Amino acid sequence: MCGIAGIYSINKQIDISELRLMTDRIQHRGPDGDGHWINQDGKVGLGHRRLSILDLSESGAQPMHYEHLSLTFNGEIYNYVELKKDLVSKGYKFQSETDTEVLMALYLEKGVDCLHDLDGMFSFAIWDNQKKRLFCARDRFGEKPFYYSKHNNDFLFASEMKSLFGIRGLPRSINQKKLFYYLAYNVVELEDDFKATFFEGIEKLEPGHFMIVRSDGSIKKERYWSVDLSRRDDNYTFAQAQEKFKELFITSVKRRLRSDVPVGSSLSGGLDSSSIVRTIANEIKNSNFQNTFSARFKNFEKDEGYFIDKVVENTAINDHHTWVDENYMIDNFSDIFHHQEEPFGSSSIVAQHAVMRLAKQESVTVLLDGQGADEYLVGYVKRYYKTRLKELYLNGNPSEFKKEKLAYEGLLEREYPFNVKDKLNLHFRGVVDKLKSFNSSKRKFNGINGEFLNAQESVVRPFRTFYDLREQLKYSIEFQLPDLLRYADKNSMAFSREIRLPFLNHELVEFVFSLPTHYKLNDGWSKYLLRTSMDAYLPKEVAWRKEKVAFQPPQKAWSEDKKVVELMHEAKNILVKNKIIEEPKNAKMDWQILNAAQLFQNVV
Repeated sequence: MCGIAGIYSINKQIDISELRLMTDRIQHRGPDGDGHWINQDGKVGLGHRRLSILDLSESGAQPMHYEHLSLTFNGEIYNYVELKKDLVSKGYKFQSETDTEVLMALYLEKGVDCLHDLDGMFSFAIWDNQKKRLFCARDRFGEKPFYYSKHNNDFLFASEMKSLFGIRGLPRSINQKKLFYYLAYNVVELEDDFKATFFEGIEKLEPGHFMIVRSDGSIKKERYWSVDLSRRDDNYTFAQAQEKFKELFITSVKRRLRSDVPVGSSLSGGLDSSSIVRTIANEIKNSNFQNTFSARFKNFEKDEGYFIDKVVENTAINDHHTWVDENYMIDNFSDIFHHQEEPFGSSSIVAQHAVMRLAKQESVTVLLDGQGADEYLVGYVKRYYKTRLKELYLNGNPSEFKKEKLAYEGLLEREYPFNVKDKLNLHFRGVVDKLKSFNSSKRKFNGINGEFLNAQESVVRPFRTFYDLREQLKYSIEFQLPDLLRYADKNSMAFSREIRLPFLNHELVEFVFSLPTHYKLNDGWSKYLLRTSMDAYLPKEVAWRKEKVAFQPPQKAWSEDKKVVELMHEAKNILVKNKIIEEPKNAKMDWQILNAAQLFQNVV
């Protein structure tokens, strides 16, 4: 796990001081060392900050070279042991015990097709001195960031945007369209421009993509991975699916424990993180002791202490927890935003930040975490069950529809509002993407500055309606999940910690997608396959919880704190000064306002 940076200049020589400045700004991502390299003609420069995880010796230093290749790499290739064994059988030689060197040899062997063999999280750039091109890639789900800019005949890239600002005159200017979407709809990503960031001139390489930058400055970008909805494994019985799922999951956990530094786990008390923690305790040899890290909230009805205690009960688990309150948010909000660089969706990030700080205090460098399971194992019951009922109704399965509707209502102890109007709307199956017009949405924009609002009149917010659950899950994992992964990466790297996600092994994801829907959403229960597969490992109170929200702080209570009110007043004044909102009538807590103000403060 590291920080990367680089310049590919078409006309101008690169000065090593430029690379040093870029990597110095992300020192937190790699406090264990740095490296800089410029090729012979002075047009290609690679920079690196190292967080030592595998092979702690100097053999793992970067930028690394292998024959005619030079690489700067951020991330982990979890199956490097298996890949290395195969490469050795083909005659490849290795000087280190790193996954980095394995990646380079694999690229030498297979070229861009090497990406299909990788089980990992990564962003990297390889200079191929033979082909005279820069090959850049990002992992399938977007666990590791890759920002870039094509500016004045220069191609600049880095793990964080702060490395790019000011380099060769690159300005820092807010993307007004993204700011408007965020304030009006609390939308962080643009569906019609997923590569866009909150800053003009800086884009991100999308998850599951690679690009090739050539000597003439041209860029070729391609998608190498996407969820294949045509693949179906309907021949698996449920019992067979459980066994296959457990096999893939345990393999994924084992691979993500490979490390030469201490490894622990985040533990929220929910099904996902608890499954990881108890899998390590029950299945992994030589793991008689493990550290877990949790966020707690005093006097809050959604505090997870009871469930956390149930998970660690009667195990060799050493649970560490941190109490997060409004004072922590106030004291750390600017620092959190500095590392996140862009607005974020909720205050749960504050709790995650506190957990990463705790892990650093306890000298645990790597943490396994449960992110990613909700998006394909059908975890958001309120969001996904409605789509499932629509799907059953449209497919003419009245008995199954009635059964699942009653189960859903019984589980949540409320009636699902499926009325005649809903039924009529379902007949318009071709209308999957509804566009709500600007004029009909103006009531949402009360308080936004008129001049700023009028400049966005051509902007409409896409309201996506799904009638097929598998399509919705694909959308969730490819479009919505990357933003959550950004939060985790930036929070962990702020403290030089590494987050690893066992649920995001691509073979596991692809297998679950291929299974019948009722294996995942059944009899009112979300994550049915995961619950039943982990039932023998977990306390019943955890395995069969009805609803769970991860690290959700008491944001409403925080908003009433006097210091938070003052913070909000300052934030609103910043946006008034920049003609984004009108004069505020009060200083009520507004998460979007607070974030937007930080965006402007980071521009100055």
